[in-house]
Amino acid sequence: RGSAQACRESWSWREGDVRKVRMRLERRPVSVERTRGSEILFGVAPCSLALAQPHRDLFRLFLKQGSGSRRLVTSELVLQATARGVPVRHVPRRELDALCRGQVHQGVCLEASPLRFKSLEEAAKPDLGDEEKPNRQLVWLMLEQIQDPMNLGALLRSAYFLGVDRVVTSQRNSCPLTPTVSKASSGAMEVFDVYSTDDLRGFLKAKAAEGWEVVGTVSNPEDVENVPVISCLEFQWNKPVIIVIGSEGDGLSPETQLLCHRMLAIPPGRALHPGIESLNVSVATGIILHSICSQKLRHSD
Repeated sequence: RGSAQACRESWSWREGDVRKVRMRLERRPVSVERTRGSEILFGVAPCSLALAQPHRDLFRLFLKQGSGSRRLVTSELVLQATARGVPVRHVPRRELDALCRGQVHQGVCLEASPLRFKSLEEAAKPDLGDEEKPNRQLVWLMLEQIQDPMNLGALLRSAYFLGVDRVVTSQRNSCPLTPTVSKASSGAMEVFDVYSTDDLRGFLKAKAAEGWEVVGTVSNPEDVENVPVISCLEFQWNKPVIIVIGSEGDGLSPETQLLCHRMLAIPPGRALHPGIESLNVSVATGIILHSICSQKLRHSD
């Protein structure tokens, strides 16, 4: 009996010792050598779309070991990587967690070169085919100092989905095109070119001189002076239009407001309590874009 008890105690000690060693290993920081200047994309959609597009240099695809429930997705990613000549590594989950600093990676990370904004000079010759046709209904989205990557990603996703022809951001105080933006856009950032300008007001003045309508957005119509404000439901679209969206905290700057021909507001569905009188910028933009882009669909029928 004494021998059996000693054996159980010995086994219990070894089991506890193994557990401690395992926990120490799991806590040990993972070090993965990175290509200089690279970044880590994460999530199935951003990684898959980046593999399918020629916009980035791609270095390594990291997949979670033993992803049985995602075998089909994993197989497709491996095929995409193989077609691009990208090495594939199957790694433990904690290595993926470390690569993307704890973000939701869905078992997939991709080491790649960063995406940059395109300059408007690169857009001097539009690739929109029939853009020069007189009756072509164009809608561009202009973003002034959007700083939150989740908001920028959601804006790009809505703009892509709803048929916006081009997105332009201000360079100053604006969020760059990071992996977090790509994930928040569900990969739309990988397929949808985003332009930037260091002279937002000069850009708007030039487009207005070309016959475009410049339309701003506002959450509280009482905040606007010297520019007519209408409901987004009343807006009638009969020429190319630029929709200008302001920053999360302050909205459009007063100088930019004065360059707008009209301002659009979203009518609330009830009397609102103070402090919750506005929508998140990406949600509000989605509503306004749908209101305008649905006219585009009707006129193209």
